[in-house]
Amino acid sequence: MIARRRRPRWRPGLDSRAVFHPPPAPAQVADAGADRHVVVVGGGIAGLTAALGLAERGVGVTVVERADRLGGRVRSWPVRLQDGGEAQMSRGFHAFFRQYYNLRAVLRRTDPTLARLRPLDDYPLVRDGGGADSFARIPRTPPWNLAAFVARSPSFDLAGLAAVDVDAALGLLDVDFPSTYSLLDGVSAAEVLDRLRFPEQARHLALEVFARSFFADPREFSGAELVAMFHMYFVGSAEGLLFDVPRDDYDSTLWRPLGDHLSRLGVTVLTGREVACVERSPDRLVVTHRAAAGGDAEPAALPADGVVLALDPIGLRTVVSASSTLGGADPAGEAWRSRVAGVRSAPAFAVWRLWLSGRVAAHRAPFLGTSGYGPLDNVSVLEKFEDHATRWTDEHDGSVVELHAYALPDGTEEGLLRKTMLTELHRVYPETSDLEVVHEEWLLERDCVLVGLEPWRSRPGVPTPDPGVVLAGDTVRCDLPVALMERAATTGWMAADQLLTSWGHPGHGVWSVPMGSRFGPVPRLARRGIRAYRSAAERRSS
Repeated sequence: MIARRRRPRWRPGLDSRAVFHPPPAPAQVADAGADRHVVVVGGGIAGLTAALGLAERGVGVTVVERADRLGGRVRSWPVRLQDGGEAQMSRGFHAFFRQYYNLRAVLRRTDPTLARLRPLDDYPLVRDGGGADSFARIPRTPPWNLAAFVARSPSFDLAGLAAVDVDAALGLLDVDFPSTYSLLDGVSAAEVLDRLRFPEQARHLALEVFARSFFADPREFSGAELVAMFHMYFVGSAEGLLFDVPRDDYDSTLWRPLGDHLSRLGVTVLTGREVACVERSPDRLVVTHRAAAGGDAEPAALPADGVVLALDPIGLRTVVSASSTLGGADPAGEAWRSRVAGVRSAPAFAVWRLWLSGRVAAHRAPFLGTSGYGPLDNVSVLEKFEDHATRWTDEHDGSVVELHAYALPDGTEEGLLRKTMLTELHRVYPETSDLEVVHEEWLLERDCVLVGLEPWRSRPGVPTPDPGVVLAGDTVRCDLPVALMERAATTGWMAADQLLTSWGHPGHGVWSVPMGSRFGPVPRLARRGIRAYRSAAERRSS
């Protein structure tokens, strides 16, 4: 008798240790088959994910989005160039890491093989005065990925490695989420870096560059979030250190196809409308919305069985503040409203897209992280990965270059900032100093969340005191080691699941990298040994 070969369990990526988190069990309710309608406030990643999860289970959904296009802070839109041609603009470069299991699940609904994503071979990091790091040809699996990176990196010399605090470094491996989030309450990312005693170049290149990608000064940014980032991208996952990017602008590549898919599922999408408030009547929720920019003065009301608030920090604070009955008037409701009011916005950031009269050098990377170049945090060469920019480059023999500056201090003067960013671009890519700017698009925004030093548990999570209202987005606390776009998608699925299962429907569940160390108890035991040795040494010396 020939034994039948067992089919391997499906995984969302290459890491065999990826963890599936099942949804809650469906509640036993008398009206489980009743028609339900949910209003999703916000058409970004979190809102679109929640709408998808609900619609796939037969729930009626209306999405209300303030902008005229879907995608939220990852949307794109057309712009008219000075020569009359049309181009595309967005809020900046986004990396779609292979660890973003829940976001990729959304994208696969319209692109099963993810053919609309283009892999990047590398994203080098450079520091002023010397030093450059690369993630190309690094093994996927920990600890070999980290060992290979350190061995190849000029930022880690022997003297610098000897100074590293081994106990603190092992702390990056000795994690157990979500408890690790609370254990580092009040500890900043800068303090985590100080404890590590990494060489100065390694501190800036390997870690601080990534902390600033959260739009925050490391002194104000949560150390727990930094540790979770390190776990998710480096030592907790075997998906590798590289990522993909959309082959063209976000609208045509990602969100327009998803919007069409949602429409086929029966979802109604209202763009150009902003929600003023959400109120609770005895048996229904009522969402009041109005034209986002001028237009009709008369607000409209949408009755709903459930509401998903998938908003940026400003929008969430504004809607909850204007919704007097949301959350209830009891102490639990008041405490929740206070937590929402305490959600902080990150400092402002700038995105400057330049259409140049000539090409940058052919060997320039599609995306380059920088440290020590004043306010300039990274440089993208768009024609190397977005098709619309490639077409413009081929037609005009020019380049489309984008500059980012994160965590800008209050009172930053825009004119001086632009002048400094351009000067630093000329230092990073000297050939650009001889090129003219034939068109430019400038954005200065301040609508991202700051995960600061406040207690982790004080941040609002997906549930709210009202069982019909849930939150989603990267603003929302999540038990899993997820960040940025993946946190938005993850909480979107979780928000949909909470409503679905409360009404007796099956949920979807989410995936994550491992919740704890891939090395089991070894890091913890090693730390205990180091501390015991230090304690004994101190006793001998005294």
